[in-house]
Amino acid sequence: MHHEVTDTDTAVAMGSGDVPVLSTPRLIAWLEAATVRAAAPFTRAGQTTVGTGVRVRHLRASRVGARVRVSAEPPSVDGRRLTFPVRAVDDSGHLVATGEIDRAVVDRERFLSGVSAREEDH
Repeated sequence: MHHEVTDTDTAVAMGSGDVPVLSTPRLIAWLEAATVRAAAPFTRAGQTTVGTGVRVRHLRASRVGARVRVSAEPPSVDGRRLTFPVRAVDDSGHLVATGEIDRAVVDRERFLSGVSAREEDH
């Protein structure tokens, strides 16, 4: 997946810093989106995946206008847990980020009903 850094992606805009470069929260969101796409072959009808863990090192700043390619490699599989190696590379070929993101395969309806039940308890 390719993204162009815009003003709305910066640390200033996201509230995660005071410099106008790609924010870590936006970068993680882009990496997570790559894992959602990569997880699709591991789900059946009625299933989805949910994020359960993020371990990402943001290594290099990316200016507004920079293009960043994010990718998720095939995961290691442990039952319903999928662990994706992820990386981001800028338009100059420099490594921007590397890490792992965990997703769990869940039954969509059962997951949502559990969330609704907990909300009603409050």
